[in-house]
Amino acid sequence: MDYTHLGRSGLSVSRLCLGTMNFGWKTEEADSHEIMDRAHEEGVNFFDTANVYGFEAGKGRTEEVLGSWFAQGSGRRERTVLATKVYGGMSDWPNDTFLSARNLVRACDASLRRLQTDWIDLYQFHHVDLATPWEEIWQACETLVAQGKVLYVGSSNHAAWQLAAANEAAARRHFLGLVSEQSHYNLLTRHVELEVLPAARHYGIGVIPWSPLAQGLLAGVLGDQEGDRRHADRNRERIEQHRPALQAFEDACRDWGLAPADVALAWVLHQDGVTAPIVGPRTMEQFEGSLSALGVRLEQAQLDRLDEVFPGFRAAPMEYAW
Repeated sequence: MDYTHLGRSGLSVSRLCLGTMNFGWKTEEADSHEIMDRAHEEGVNFFDTANVYGFEAGKGRTEEVLGSWFAQGSGRRERTVLATKVYGGMSDWPNDTFLSARNLVRACDASLRRLQTDWIDLYQFHHVDLATPWEEIWQACETLVAQGKVLYVGSSNHAAWQLAAANEAAARRHFLGLVSEQSHYNLLTRHVELEVLPAARHYGIGVIPWSPLAQGLLAGVLGDQEGDRRHADRNRERIEQHRPALQAFEDACRDWGLAPADVALAWVLHQDGVTAPIVGPRTMEQFEGSLSALGVRLEQAQLDRLDEVFPGFRAAPMEYAW
């Protein structure tokens, strides 16, 4: 397993991040534990979750599954860089949502209880809160860091100007600020190349792409396998929308003798500023399949061909101005 620093921080994380969104409701607790054990065996030390995950099984359920795994001991917690998120509503009461100082502090304590741990390595804002000033947000985060409950802070789904506003406000307070940003980024969705990626590189913010396989569309949905056909049924409208590009993509992968999912993950890993894409398996087989992408090295000619199939963006303003 290769490791890299999370943004400008000194924290070392694996080049794949284990996303746990399915754990506790789509993936049974025992199976989730087995996947996390296997992740450690393979050197994956970076796990991502959120306080709202659990969905049909109840919000917070996924954090509870991680907590019961940590409780088994044997260094599980110590070897894990644990990332969770705050923003989404945990109840119908108005102060149990968003990024007010009250919710940040109380939600953090609730996550710690569910996770059965004393600290969160990376506490992430799940979405931007335009109604709460950064001064309030950072004041609460400073308290959590001073208490040892949080070590680093990151964001998710933030625009470039919001990353800039956040870190400029943190700098005025002599606080480290954001060290990471989770963004929707894959071969089909490349809008962050306009401004988010350049801003992240400027501020030393590590980018953690979510949905690197575009909800499975880049995993070979035009193939002939039974699993591919089942997946195609669920995504038929999106497949038809992108069929020419997907066909060209799968043809290229076939020419190279590589699995489409491996190429899609490897492409994200080749992008400047990307720390680790999130892989969110439901099964052990899916997790094991994601590991093979780490061994794929794409040549410049292959990267160029992918750009022809899925055109990206130059950094703004060069994309639309002279």
